[in-house]
Amino acid sequence: MLLAVLSIFAGAALAPLLVRLFGRASGWVLGLLPLGVFAYFVRQWPHVTHGEPLRQTYQWVPSLDIPLSFYLDGLSLLFALLVTGIGTLIVVYAGAYLAHHDQLGRFYVQLFSFMGAMLGLVVADNVFLFFVFFELTSLASYLLIGFYHTEEESRRAARKALVVTGGGGLALLAGLVLLGEVAGTWEFSQMLDLGATVQEHPYYLAIFVLVCAGAFTKSAQFPFHFWLPAAMAGPTPVSAYLHSATMVKAGVFLLARLHPVLGGTTLWTGTLGVVGGFTMLMSAWLALRYTDLKQILAYTTVMVLGLLTMLLGIGTKTAIKAMVTFTVVHALYKGGLFMMAGSIDHETGTRDLLELGGLRGAMPWTMAGGVATGLSMAGLPPLFGFIGKEVTYEAALHAGTWGPLILGVSVLANAALVGSGLLVGLQPFLGEVKGAFTREPHEAPIGMWAGPLLLGGLGLAFGVYPAFIDHSLLQAARAGILQESAELHLALWHGFNTALMASLVTFALGFSIYAYWSGLRATGFMKGLGTLFGRGPGQVFEQGLYGTVRASHRLTRLVQNGRFRWYLFATFLAIFVLVGGGLFTSGSTVGFSIAEEVTYYEAGLAGLIVLAAGVAVRTHDRFVAILALSVGGYGVALIYLLFGAPDLAMTQFAVETLTLILLVIVIVHLPGIQGEEPIGVRLRDGLVALGCGALLTTIMSIIIRTPLDMEVSNYLSSRSYTEAEGHNIVNVILVDFRGLDTMGEITVLAIAAIGVYVLMRMPRQRTPALTTEASAGEKATSSEDGSSA
Repeated sequence: MLLAVLSIFAGAALAPLLVRLFGRASGWVLGLLPLGVFAYFVRQWPHVTHGEPLRQTYQWVPSLDIPLSFYLDGLSLLFALLVTGIGTLIVVYAGAYLAHHDQLGRFYVQLFSFMGAMLGLVVADNVFLFFVFFELTSLASYLLIGFYHTEEESRRAARKALVVTGGGGLALLAGLVLLGEVAGTWEFSQMLDLGATVQEHPYYLAIFVLVCAGAFTKSAQFPFHFWLPAAMAGPTPVSAYLHSATMVKAGVFLLARLHPVLGGTTLWTGTLGVVGGFTMLMSAWLALRYTDLKQILAYTTVMVLGLLTMLLGIGTKTAIKAMVTFTVVHALYKGGLFMMAGSIDHETGTRDLLELGGLRGAMPWTMAGGVATGLSMAGLPPLFGFIGKEVTYEAALHAGTWGPLILGVSVLANAALVGSGLLVGLQPFLGEVKGAFTREPHEAPIGMWAGPLLLGGLGLAFGVYPAFIDHSLLQAARAGILQESAELHLALWHGFNTALMASLVTFALGFSIYAYWSGLRATGFMKGLGTLFGRGPGQVFEQGLYGTVRASHRLTRLVQNGRFRWYLFATFLAIFVLVGGGLFTSGSTVGFSIAEEVTYYEAGLAGLIVLAAGVAVRTHDRFVAILALSVGGYGVALIYLLFGAPDLAMTQFAVETLTLILLVIVIVHLPGIQGEEPIGVRLRDGLVALGCGALLTTIMSIIIRTPLDMEVSNYLSSRSYTEAEGHNIVNVILVDFRGLDTMGEITVLAIAAIGVYVLMRMPRQRTPALTTEASAGEKATSSEDGSSA
């Protein structure tokens, strides 16, 4: 599996070269790579579907016990086949759709990077490896959505996708770390049997909330759904791939993978059921508000994501059966419909339903694929979409107390889906031409209509004969979610039952919606729905984002105002508040005592240091201030010497001397100290300075009274000669034990020396007095010249 994932990334690296070599045929050539990976996973079909999950582990970060571990069960196999199978069709489609684009090579780099990330996500077993791929999908989708980066709409849409899904990813990381700590393992395959342990832990609520944040943002659940329709600003191949079988289902995959660990609780069922159900109903009807083919398809994608989330929340065997079935149903028809919409736009110059019609003669192959996938989206027999809708109703009927409500919501949502499917799949081709197209309608290249036709054919084949996948792939996928195997049977006809009656009601409502769509979308209800849930969340996001930027700018201007005095004040005040507050709340005992053996010269030295500090504060001459500070520094060096630390005293003497010389050299380039700060500012600064001094004194008193731990000292003294072959412990510490630290300090000193050298080479500024005299002299000369003239 590692080789399969890496091969996709290798394809990303080679894509620009292959585009140059093969030109318009590059899509067919590059499509061979995901096709080969698809074939590899097909070969694993018999083993996985017979209950033999495949595990592979490679060393990655052994010091942290983080391996490259992969796990292929029925669930991951289903998604891996969708990622690579539909990915193959998208690669071919993109080669024709962007054949004349000069950045086709760049597009393939981004597309294959996304494909590799998504494939790695669904087969990853280690939680950290999963998170790496999870975030790579967000980054790659950001680049793909913003492919037309010269357009503001594309940049804005890409930014929305990145901020929303990236923010959710950060929450997910925290949730996965907590989950791993609670479960005692970082492997998903080992967590699947630990559901009871995790759910009984106090951290379960936090884990659930954080994981749902990552999944809901990725899979566009309300109120995070707005980024997905906005992502339609990207090229159609991106929409067809990301929003049919890959990125938007990453959150659903995550919830399905963790269903045995987190699922089954009241919190799980209630949250996923309510959020998923509301998202499903809201977005299904919201799709009818729009006329752009891609916008309609985008909102119906949100509808299906809500449906899948709701089914995972219900969590029964029938619901999970419906979930895995509809995952395939949606991937087949939505991928084909997106490609069809792109073909229509590519060959006519528009994808607005109000301008489309009568394309059946000009685009017969595109129509065949569009009608097949559109009718599957509408759930009409004998297509696979009909079976998917039936098992969804069956799941609602077996949902217990809330079953009737879930069934009613599902019927209303599916009725809107029927109307959308008929609008998208039929309306562009039926009737008469409604207006002049910007391009003469004609059939798209085979690379663009082959995908919809193939997916539509598969939808028909699986509908007529669902045994192709129900007893094998879908059954194994359900077993991967529930961790128990049970027979899964799909059929086109189950007789006259409640689910069929619900389907007939759905068809009646759906055909009515299709027939009266023009009047329906103009009603006040639909306009309000579009304003409240269509534009509203996106506008709130934009206002919040730009509001945050403006607030950050104002805060930066307030804090970073260019005044060094303010920076020092803020820094020392923060130290006083944070450190002092922590010391106060810790309950540490503070005591002060003055030893009786204090000598007169020690007291005099301390007084000299205090006096030097006072002179430095009060003087208006920078040179005097530097000398006063140096006197204080030399006084500290004498204290080191008196208390038996000659090495520190020597270092202090050297530093003070060097500092004095350098500052005296530099000081001549600085203007004098002009005026005084207001009394209030001086009092404020003085209080903060005294507070920090008192805090430091308090901390030192606590340290002095705390017994000294000699473990480090004993370690260094016992090993300085045996390991570093040095008798001088201080030298050994500086050169060997903390050699990198010392090298860093030397580097800092070297940089500072370069800065001082630059200051020394600067031309000396004139003093204000000299400047005034010179100006007066120039004026006098000028006056004399003028009078003589």
